[in-house]
Amino acid sequence: MSIENLKSGLPEFAKDLKLNLSSLARSTELNEQQLWGTFLATAAATRSATVLSEIADEAREHLSDEAFNAALGAASIMGMNNVAYRAKEFLGSDYTQVRMGLRMNIIANPGVEKSDFELWSMAVSTINGCENCTAAHDDVIRKEGLTKEQAWEAVKIAATIAGVAQAVEIDANI
Repeated sequence: MSIENLKSGLPEFAKDLKLNLSSLARSTELNEQQLWGTFLATAAATRSATVLSEIADEAREHLSDEAFNAALGAASIMGMNNVAYRAKEFLGSDYTQVRMGLRMNIIANPGVEKSDFELWSMAVSTINGCENCTAAHDDVIRKEGLTKEQAWEAVKIAATIAGVAQAVEIDANI
């Protein structure tokens, strides 16, 4: 199970995604933990069992147990936060001061470098379509010293993994 398996299983209409997967898996813009944590968190965010299984197997070879769990934690907590923060935005200024009232301790203590967890959270927030969350996480990672190129690399991974999950689903249903 691996990115190679995922690529070989993609249909011809997803050729660009295959090429993007290849180049992103070899990226030097991010360190190994950032790269594979981003792949894993975004794969989890797609809710595609196939994509998650293939990426998770390979990510285990590159991530510590703590980083592996933190990447999955980023996907999970953003699944909650992105919905809640988007709802606050939809509901307008009357809800700005309403207390969130949800536990999110993993953000303060993710078990990995703050910048890495925030990078993964930004990538997942991008998939989940939360503009405010994406911008807020980008602000944190930039303050933590990551570059806009590193942030964009995570966005490219998120976009590619989302496209791969869609292609897998399309291919399974035609």
